[in-house]
Amino acid sequence: MPYFDAASSVPLHPVAREALIASLDEGWADPARLHREGRRARVLLDAARETAAEAVGCRPDELVFTPSGARALHTGIAGALAGRRRAGRRLVVSAVEHSAVLHAAAAHEAAGGAVTEVPVGRTGRVAAADFAAALGEDTALACLQSANHEVGTEQPVTEVAGLCSGAGVPLLVDAAQSLAWGRAGEGWSLLAGSAHKWGGPAGVGLLAVRKGVRFVAPPPTDERESARSPGFENIPAIVAAAASLRAVRAEADAAAERLRVLVDRVRARVPELVPDVEVVGDPVRRLPNLVTFSCLYVDGEALLHALDRLGFSVSSGSSCTSSTLTPSHVLRAMGVLSEGNIRLSLPPVPGPSAEEDVERFLEVLPEAVREVRGQLGAPAGPLGKPEEAAASEAYAAPEEPDERGEPRQEAAGEERTASAEPSHVTVDALGSLCPLPVIELAKAIGDVPVGGVITVLADDEAARVDIPAWCEMRGQEYLGADGTEFRVRRLD
Repeated sequence: MPYFDAASSVPLHPVAREALIASLDEGWADPARLHREGRRARVLLDAARETAAEAVGCRPDELVFTPSGARALHTGIAGALAGRRRAGRRLVVSAVEHSAVLHAAAAHEAAGGAVTEVPVGRTGRVAAADFAAALGEDTALACLQSANHEVGTEQPVTEVAGLCSGAGVPLLVDAAQSLAWGRAGEGWSLLAGSAHKWGGPAGVGLLAVRKGVRFVAPPPTDERESARSPGFENIPAIVAAAASLRAVRAEADAAAERLRVLVDRVRARVPELVPDVEVVGDPVRRLPNLVTFSCLYVDGEALLHALDRLGFSVSSGSSCTSSTLTPSHVLRAMGVLSEGNIRLSLPPVPGPSAEEDVERFLEVLPEAVREVRGQLGAPAGPLGKPEEAAASEAYAAPEEPDERGEPRQEAAGEERTASAEPSHVTVDALGSLCPLPVIELAKAIGDVPVGGVITVLADDEAARVDIPAWCEMRGQEYLGADGTEFRVRRLD
């Protein structure tokens, strides 16, 4: 069964498996003890730290291991904010950071701190100038991911780090998605990563804090890991994490070259095979193994299940999933379609049948989308008309001439059916969940003459993202929203 969800977690790398098994016999003792067993454990831990530090691009004594990537982010943010409390209490983050960063930001704000969110464009990339504008005299810390976990867009880490340095603000980089492919830019002050993203075991994260960065580890602390990650080190898992990071980095260039070809194929062919699809994320500055697209009039959870039945493991940032009742914060910040969202992320170590798997995915995707759209009664043609009706209109025969052979003229006072159409239509989709409000909009806008306005009543949070995105995709004018009322002007 093809596994296309590497952005969530990667299968254990063969090197990690070997290192894990081998270190179980040598790395079980307390590395803080001076006896023989303790010294053996310490040697393994120190070697793993050196290996990870080399991959990250820092000194070994600047890097500690944590119980997870999320814990590394939380500790890094809390420690830097506490260390720079006198400088201010403002935290600057991009609008598309991982939820772990946003949760930490919310906790900081709840405790009396301030948070500034830097917007992104439709590709999901921040503008360095916008980031610089958010840095104030009271800024204690800035956070920027190296690459986005949902759409793969790479961020200008080195450029932003230089701006932060000029403002005297440390920059924390979430490098979870990019460490398998290379170092996460230059000039950062703190960096976090997660082993299960590159083929190491789950339950191992890393946190690097540059020398000179003011840092006060949040309690509780102990003598372990420079007092920054309390608890007994899981040395076998740490050794496996470091070994697998070194292994995937050695293979990264070749793997990226192979996977980028496959991802480019998906980016090009999905819009050709499936109508009403938006491929999102930066088309150039992106991870080599990840592609994301959104399908109009599709329930994301239903599409995930349909693809799973066909043998494909994919993921979604769609609002239409059982795990979240709100749109993906990443897609919302980008202003792109959130419904029917599918993310393909290929493992850094591609399998022998990777190309065949991608081709088979492209073969089954159109029918899976048609099936889900059919279940929802979604429109198949433009402006809500069924596909057959749209085709017949496009190739309609000319009107029959009158008895003199001239084109028929309207009688005085006679009006065409279109002129009788109301100039304003209201669609009540209150209580309906994504993607039903957009489906109802698409069905009804054909009843409005060109220049007329349609109002959609919708209380689903996804409508705030998907109705403007629908207008962008369909060439209609979004007039804005007032509470639960969304207004759209028909342009063609």
